[in-house]
Amino acid sequence: MCDYSLLHVQSRAAQVGDKLISTGFSNTISRGFAAAGDLNTAVCLLPGTELAFDHEVEHENHLGSAIVRQPAMVARFRQIDTMNPYVHHDALEFPDGTIVLLTRLLQGQRATVLQLPVTPQTAKDKAEQRRVEIVA
Repeated sequence: MCDYSLLHVQSRAAQVGDKLISTGFSNTISRGFAAAGDLNTAVCLLPGTELAFDHEVEHENHLGSAIVRQPAMVARFRQIDTMNPYVHHDALEFPDGTIVLLTRLLQGQRATVLQLPVTPQTAKDKAEQRRVEIVA
C-alpha cells in the first residue's frame, strides 16, 4: 500500500505482526494503513500480504454514499487497474472475491499483518508482486 497519492507521506514496509489502523493522511485525499502507534507514517503492503481485522470490515460503497459491511475479517492486499497511473490501485480482496479500494475503508479499523507474500520464484510471481510505477 502506498498508492500514487501517498508519494509525499512518510512510509515504511509492513512486517508480520504489525498492528495497523485504517486512516487518512495529511495533505492527501487517500486513506490507507498506518501503525497503530504512528498515524503519520503509511505502512506499505506488498501484493499478496494477508491481513486479519478485529471486526467485519466497513467501507463506503462505490459512490461514497452508503456504508457497506463485508461479512469477513480477513483479506489479501492487491493492486488493481495497474495500467492506469492516475487512479487508486491499492485494494483488499475478500474471501468471497469482493475487491474494495483501500481509500474506501472507514477510518479507525484495526488489522494485523498475518503473512507477507513469499519471495517470488517465477517471472509470473515477480510480475504480480511488482509495485505500480509512481508518476511524479
